[in-house]
Amino acid sequence: MKTVSQSQRLPDSDKVTVNVGLVDLAQLDLLVEEGFYSNRTDFVRTAIRNQLQVHADAIRQTVTRKRYVMGMYRYSRHELTELAASGQRLEIHVLGLALIEDDVPAALAREVIASIQVLGAFIAPPAVREALADRIQS
Repeated sequence: MKTVSQSQRLPDSDKVTVNVGLVDLAQLDLLVEEGFYSNRTDFVRTAIRNQLQVHADAIRQTVTRKRYVMGMYRYSRHELTELAASGQRLEIHVLGLALIEDDVPAALAREVIASIQVLGAFIAPPAVREALADRIQS
């Protein structure tokens, strides 16, 4: 799970390091040299997108079964205050980016948020992250 300071621009990608066998890498470089791909990164991104498409049904079923919200979701002070007033607890399941706004007090977040599971990036003020440390599932 990636942590990014909220003062930075919200991330839309992340770096992944992959070890590739020399023969596979040579074949990849040959495809780049022959113009099939603009560079190694273009090849890897295309391969990832193709595999995600192959497994699209399994992804959809898992997202539904595990109740994930897909994409970006912001949790505001206003929203969390309303939940606290109504006595509701929040279980956060996000596939993408979950962001808790800078003005959310740690005590409010702890009162309302029962659990957090994010596949992607979770951005929250340091005090909120610390208050929720025992509720963050990786």
